Amino acid sequence: MAALFHDTGHLPFSHAAERELLPDDWNHEMLTAEIIRSDEMIKIWNDLKIQTEDVVKLAIGKRYCKDCNFTDWEAILSEIIVGDALGVDRMDYLLRDSHHTGVAYGKFDHHRLIETMRILPKSYNDGSKEPALGVEDGGLHAVESMLLARYFMYTQLYFHRVRRIYDIHLKEFLKKWLQNGFFPTDVENHLQTTDNEVLAGLFKVVRDQTHPGHEYAERIVTRNHFRLLYDRKQEDISKNLEAPKAIYNELCKKFGEKNVRYDTDKQRGGDSDFPVYLNSNRRIVSSLSISDVLPKIPIAAIDFIYINSNCRSTATKWLNANRERIIKPSTEE
Repeated sequence: MAALFHDTGHLPFSHAAERELLPDDWNHEMLTAEIIRSDEMIKIWNDLKIQTEDVVKLAIGKRYCKDCNFTDWEAILSEIIVGDALGVDRMDYLLRDSHHTGVAYGKFDHHRLIETMRILPKSYNDGSKEPALGVEDGGLHAVESMLLARYFMYTQLYFHRVRRIYDIHLKEFLKKWLQNGFFPTDVENHLQTTDNEVLAGLFKVVRDQTHPGHEYAERIVTRNHFRLLYDRKQEDISKNLEAPKAIYNELCKKFGEKNVRYDTDKQRGGDSDFPVYLNSNRRIVSSLSISDVLPKIPIAAIDFIYINSNCRSTATKWLNANRERIIKPSTEE
């Protein structure tokens, strides 16, 4: 039941602008907990003779259920669902997203990975007997391929420049369309605010030029999105760590904030340290100590600057002429 309810708190269009469109201190994990604790669900848990708080703990995990006390085995059961390194949620979304988008980057040998998974003590750290999810050494390559697949899915899909600008335009539309600019946090209204509701609202606003969200809705429907003008370059970062932000600020001064968008983000949740059982000598070691791949997998990160297509040509010429001046650190720095 915890696995089935794990993602019920997701907003329409999943993670798009979750941080900006929920009130302070709210996230989709908290919404998941609210649904599991709702009066309707409590009746069902009672009929099934399941404790409500047991479902909450396993569904959202120790990171978000901070007031909950976890036994070692409850921690393991939760890690199976939400774990950073070996949780089934990660396995599922990589394979499913890869399939539905028609790209091969997210594929890996999940059969081999699941076959070799074991519950092992974290004895390589401090002699602790605390159990954790790990693998036999024969499954290490399967884990490596999954974490590499995750990196490539971020660089090629989740952080794709066109996909990201539509997240921005969608957030801008929702800020104007939602009541008070936030998604509802009460269970009933949350469940009624679906992808279909948002899409219906989007097309209605496209036809209403007086609506404050009309411009953003029209950009999405007519595919008239802002165009990428600049993305992070290592040569610029080597000269000035704040180069992308400096370029954004100068573009805003020159072309106006309403014509420029800045998108910065980096891959989250990438713990690759887990126990590995060595069949040859029955030792348990850290994955990082025996893998040549895991310590070297980079963290995907982006710094995108977009410009209104109306001034793209002028902005491109201006940036080419002024980029070196903008990114040059001041004498004080």
